[in-house]
Amino acid sequence: QVQLVESGGGLVQAGGSLRLSCAASGRTFSRYVMGWFRQAPGKEREFVAGISWKGARTSYAGSVKGRFTISRDNVKSAVYLQMNSLNPEDTAVYYCAADTNWGTAVSDYDYWGQGTQVTVSS
Repeated sequence: QVQLVESGGGLVQAGGSLRLSCAASGRTFSRYVMGWFRQAPGKEREFVAGISWKGARTSYAGSVKGRFTISRDNVKSAVYLQMNSLNPEDTAVYYCAADTNWGTAVSDYDYWGQGTQVTVSS
């Protein structure tokens, strides 16, 4: 198993930036594909970005492509989400997730963090 803890959320004005971090502990971090998801009030949890085991492959939701960047550091057992040009529609709880197989659906991931709130004011 792997345990995940997110950090870095907060309140930011539209147009601003935030960097989310997710620290992993437990089994070998490089065995896991890592993903970021988000859930806004009253909405389904949705895929934001994913990164493969060694970082060679990434995937983004269309709504964040060009604004968000996912990265990982397998030495530090951490994954990051750099979020730029934020807008109020990005307001949500952001979750870090892990699985041994590649996927972009919520159901593809077995391990989840508790989430971190991101609020973008207009």
